[in-house]
Amino acid sequence: MRGTDPGVVLGLHRSRHERRLLTGALDLDVTAIDTSANYLGFRSHEVLAHMAADLLPKFTLSTKVGYFPGPDRAEHSLDPVRLYEAVEKACRDLGREPDLVFLHNPEHSLREAAPHRRDLLAQACTVLDGAAAKGLCGAWGIASWDPSPLPGLIDATMPVPAVLMVRAGLLVGIGTLDAADALTAAWGLSDDRVWGMSPFGGSTSAPVWSRIDPRVFLRDGGGFSRAQAAFRAAYRLPQVGTVAVGTDEPAHLGELLVALASGVDERAIHQYRSLLRARSNGQPV
Repeated sequence: MRGTDPGVVLGLHRSRHERRLLTGALDLDVTAIDTSANYLGFRSHEVLAHMAADLLPKFTLSTKVGYFPGPDRAEHSLDPVRLYEAVEKACRDLGREPDLVFLHNPEHSLREAAPHRRDLLAQACTVLDGAAAKGLCGAWGIASWDPSPLPGLIDATMPVPAVLMVRAGLLVGIGTLDAADALTAAWGLSDDRVWGMSPFGGSTSAPVWSRIDPRVFLRDGGGFSRAQAAFRAAYRLPQVGTVAVGTDEPAHLGELLVALASGVDERAIHQYRSLLRARSNGQPV
């Protein structure tokens, strides 16, 4: 990480998993990587161990479990036995225990589990908490693409995750932002225990980034690119201490890191969220 600066994690979703990316990240003092059991066609762990076994000890490594190979496509499951076995398999395939294991998109299975959603979520959290207690991972967390079903399921009997990861950035809707805030409050998590992901909504080359200028969200935005400004603003939409960002080019990662020195215009962020809320309520903006 970067001292007291906002944290950055190199995300490997859609990554080609090239060694030069990992060495480039280390050269930039980015020492955290995030992957998942299902990335790279369920081969991410094995590929990392094969091509970068000597580099992995230099990183804080997080991964995710919850998706499994199916006969035709990936399937999601919160079955406690499958989740525990997935953590064990991650250790074997990586050749080391992950520092952090996320429960991956629990909402995927929870939508079909009514009226037993709370019990299913509690069991899944308990399994990962137990895996951490047994040393299969350093800690556990929840990574949720759409956290809206989750806040109403949280109660005091559930284990509390070490980290919550949610979507972040200018393309995130107000419903997701509010749900992330509600989850953070329900678990009593500080900002440094909340991560953002997908700060560009998938790609910096998407047409939307040529139509908007995120530099309005920076106090000193004149010296930064639109991508840099969008990345920096993502730390406030919602409030997170770390952002996981993917790229296959170390130079691009370096450009984003430069933006961490910029200041965010909190008034502009507040106004933007107000506009999002008005729009979701059908009010003119």
